[in-house]
Amino acid sequence: MGRYAATFHQSLTDPDGFWARAAKDIDWYQEPTVILDTSNPPFYRWFADGILNTCFNALDRHVSNGRASQPALVYDSPVTGSS
Repeated sequence: MGRYAATFHQSLTDPDGFWARAAKDIDWYQEPTVILDTSNPPFYRWFADGILNTCFNALDRHVSNGRASQPALVYDSPVTGSS
């Protein structure tokens, strides 16, 4: 089985393990101990006890890792013809 197929298979058969592994790529203030909180169906919550800063993960950590000179956002509008 190829890497993509194996990863896809895990996402279906072991979603907690799949998302726990994916969460390792996020910078957390407090890492989650529960991946999927199923205590209040149908209102499930992913990473309910984890604490993070979305803006930091989207932008700031890339600046800290040496990518400050690269554009963070490219705006290209086919409506106005501007970018």
